[in-house]
Amino acid sequence: MNFSTVAPKVFKAVLALDTAAREGLDPVLLELVQIRASQINRCAYCIDYHTSDARKAGETEERIYQLSAWEESSLYTEKERAALALTEAVTLLPQGVSDEVYSEAAKHFDDKELAQLIALIFTVNAWNRMNVTTRKTPGTE
Repeated sequence: MNFSTVAPKVFKAVLALDTAAREGLDPVLLELVQIRASQINRCAYCIDYHTSDARKAGETEERIYQLSAWEESSLYTEKERAALALTEAVTLLPQGVSDEVYSEAAKHFDDKELAQLIALIFTVNAWNRMNVTTRKTPGTE
């Protein structure tokens, strides 16, 4: 199913949300967050899409490759680690977002940045769910 054709109003609304969520966030951090959520959600289309955008934003191959094991890697800053921990907590919401994870993110992001980061995380999760459900595959656009 091509969601943008079948449900254009919904698609455009999610696209507008995506645009708003990106505002003010570092492009590399933004892509790391989107790749990580997409890995968790097993969205091949989104992983392909966001790794390509990460490279365009200047991200290295090594950091992209190690993202699935970011907790064991020394390649990420404390701020990136806080964002990735929050990404995992929000993406795996039934486990909850602990006070510790939220507080760590709040140490590295002011309120506006944190709100943008949270919006980015729930938006990429919406894209993942849309693309996984409709079986969108890499290279189809």
